[in-house]
Amino acid sequence: MSNAINDALFGWYPYLCLTIFLLGSLIRFDREQYTWKTGSSQLLRRRQLRWGSNLFHVGILAIFAGHFVGLLTPIWVFDALGVSHSFKQGLAITVGGIAGIACFIGIALLAHRRLFDVRIRNTSAPGDIAILLLIWLQLALGLSSIFVSLGHMDGHEMVKLMNWAQGILTLHPAAAAYVADVNPIFKAHLVLGMTLFLVFPFTRLVHVWSAPVWYLGRPGYQVVRTRFAERGLPMPRPAMQSSEQVRRPAAAPSHQPAE
Repeated sequence: MSNAINDALFGWYPYLCLTIFLLGSLIRFDREQYTWKTGSSQLLRRRQLRWGSNLFHVGILAIFAGHFVGLLTPIWVFDALGVSHSFKQGLAITVGGIAGIACFIGIALLAHRRLFDVRIRNTSAPGDIAILLLIWLQLALGLSSIFVSLGHMDGHEMVKLMNWAQGILTLHPAAAAYVADVNPIFKAHLVLGMTLFLVFPFTRLVHVWSAPVWYLGRPGYQVVRTRFAERGLPMPRPAMQSSEQVRRPAAAPSHQPAE
């Protein structure tokens, strides 16, 4: 890969993707809130949806946490903790492999459900199907990179990826040079991962911003018992009127003299 293409893909493209990711999400939330969610199909193939969704979300959260910590933690922190590059790479392969397999099975179940059930496919937007296939391809590339990593357990390639990610966040002008000679599978994995950030605001992935994390800090509900419940008495029923009483007013009292 020429230096110009490498600089464009790994020096400029990350900032384009991050800018659209942040500004696009903000603009969509501000101007198109009614498109923030998609139509639900959870009543169809509920068992497959439950298995696929749980496997996918658990796996993707573990993968995201692993990438976040593994790529953005400064190398000197691992050195200070006595964590060698080979041990870190072995840990990443093991934990990332398990999470990746779970996520891959989950996304495969979700894609099969959406593509091969006629009713679900007819109610799916093209973007819903496209984003599933993009994530499926990205997971396939990530799992394939494990076999490449097994060939060099010294962690040298991993250090290059860490330097690149940290260089992008710190606005290092030569960050692209760190990944100039890494394996093509890693490069494809990086490019497709950045592309997911690029298309993020235009897909159903925006529901990530709506994760109900604020529920963790909410005070608990208070159950209030009435006196009737405490004494074991039935709740009184409100007085109800028949429809005839509602439509017709009560008859006026008669003033005829009694016989």
